[in-house]
Amino acid sequence: MQRLSGKYVTICVITALVLALAPAAVTSAAASTTAMFKDEAFPSIINLPNGHQPEGMAIGRGTTFYAGSLANGSIYRGDLRTGTGSILVPPAAGRALTGLFVDERHNYLFASGSTSGQGFVFDASTGAALATYQLAITTSTFINDVVVTRDAAYFTDSSQPFIYKVPLGHKGELPDQSAVERIRLSGDFVFVPGAFNANGIEATPDGKWLIIVSTVRGELYRVDPRTGHSTLVDLGGASVSFGDGLRLRGRTLYVVRNQLNQIDAVRLARDWASGTVVNTLTNPNLDVPTTIGFFGSSLYAVNARFSTPPTPDTTYTIVRVARVP
Repeated sequence: MQRLSGKYVTICVITALVLALAPAAVTSAAASTTAMFKDEAFPSIINLPNGHQPEGMAIGRGTTFYAGSLANGSIYRGDLRTGTGSILVPPAAGRALTGLFVDERHNYLFASGSTSGQGFVFDASTGAALATYQLAITTSTFINDVVVTRDAAYFTDSSQPFIYKVPLGHKGELPDQSAVERIRLSGDFVFVPGAFNANGIEATPDGKWLIIVSTVRGELYRVDPRTGHSTLVDLGGASVSFGDGLRLRGRTLYVVRNQLNQIDAVRLARDWASGTVVNTLTNPNLDVPTTIGFFGSSLYAVNARFSTPPTPDTTYTIVRVARVP
């Protein structure tokens, strides 16, 4: 009995010490988190190189961001905290890059290859080219965006009714060309010949579903990545016309509507087959944004400025649009 009493006293003393220290520890952790995400002190506008012609952007480890170039196929890497950066992936003749996605698990930077019909993989730290895949087998193609799940990368084609799958090995190994899968979109998906169709793409957290937006029809689709079978997402009559880049945060899908200079927040149902537009984000510095990324509670967008004739001196920016839940 005495031993039990002693043990009890010891536990009580330890518990008291833990409780006494806990507030300080919690306060310290909260302060650390606040400092990490005190992104309102970051630049609200980040300048990219003149003439860069960005379309895709992605945010990777820490405060690192990437912006691809339609003009010369280069990729600029910068820091959200300082607003500074430099070219990571050098230009390549005949290459134009659209959507980007960082696979942080394997330090891969995936890029969509526009009218080349190709998809690219670079080392996110060094910019070294790791793989090039010929996705489309027709000259009428526009590889627009890419998302990476646990076991594959998926690309959209705005000019063809297909998505393209590049499977990843058990440890993220990149496959050879023969592994590329061309998956026809079926079900509710409506393909409009000669128009801009599937554009932005996202994946649900479990990788069970993909979500794509049709620019021409202003519709969202839930897609089975195994079969391509598509279900029209019921938005209650709302449209996401001019839909471009997508980013999912919990069950809220943020949809860039490029020519409208706005980003719609769509709260999706648990089955991802219906949703409600719950907010519209705007910013006076938006100039035909195309793709977006998150850091902490801040949403960033890249300005493609498609309504401005591109020249070597044309300026381009990334804008911190708003704080989001």
